[in-house]
Amino acid sequence: MKVYVASPKGFSELDKIGYMVFLTKLQADALVDVIDPWALTSAIEIETARLKGLSELHEMDMTCGERNRDGIDESDMVVAILDGPDVDSGTAAEIGYAYGIGKKIVGYRGDFRPAGDNAGVTVNLQVEYFIRTSGGTIFSDISTLCKQLFIFSGDNLRLKHVKNS
Repeated sequence: MKVYVASPKGFSELDKIGYMVFLTKLQADALVDVIDPWALTSAIEIETARLKGLSELHEMDMTCGERNRDGIDESDMVVAILDGPDVDSGTAAEIGYAYGIGKKIVGYRGDFRPAGDNAGVTVNLQVEYFIRTSGGTIFSDISTLCKQLFIFSGDNLRLKHVKNS
């Protein structure tokens, strides 16, 4: 099963370290293939475009967005990292797009700070609505998330097998 990981964790060096541990754990414990949007466009591509000027950088940004959209399209489901004082706007956009095309979305929020619009939701109510109505939920620990992804993966393989029979 292919899982697209929507996340703001590629912007800083320290976040990238924890993010790589998270991706490795998903692959090892949940036995899923990860589509990492941060790996779809290289730093060299971005820096080369930046050095060429604003027009080229804008074009590279659009290419980056297109690659991320394609990654969501290719995935079987989306895992969204929801940590922080508010859900990252890019992550929220990826959640909305995934919901719009019928993907199952699960969230991970290990951050213990309150971030919901009120006590009834974990994060922004619209983000949580899309996650839950897609058939997903929000997990607060990585081990439980991995166990559930493993179950989803097995269900997905059985469904594909039945469809191909």
